[in-house]
Amino acid sequence: MIVKSVGSNGQITLGKEFAGRLVMLDQTEPGVWTMKLGQFIPDNEKWLHTPEAKAALSEGLEWAANHPAQATNLDELEARMLATRRMRKTAKRTVAA
Repeated sequence: MIVKSVGSNGQITLGKEFAGRLVMLDQTEPGVWTMKLGQFIPDNEKWLHTPEAKAALSEGLEWAANHPAQATNLDELEARMLATRRMRKTAKRTVAA
């Protein structure tokens, strides 16, 4: 156990090894505090920690592990994309007629 003095500004110094770290303080009753070191998750990233997101990320990582990256023939890819675009335009004209 370590005894610390609260300064006139209301702060307690924990030591340089804790500099920049985030802590969670829990006041269980007046005058009783529990401090835990932890990490902060920004509100806009909390969705990543839901069971659904974790499952989707695991599935994606598993797929990536089983499907190594391959070189892409960009000319072939462009030709496929243009062909798909032409087919869609033709289908729209057929439906409209």
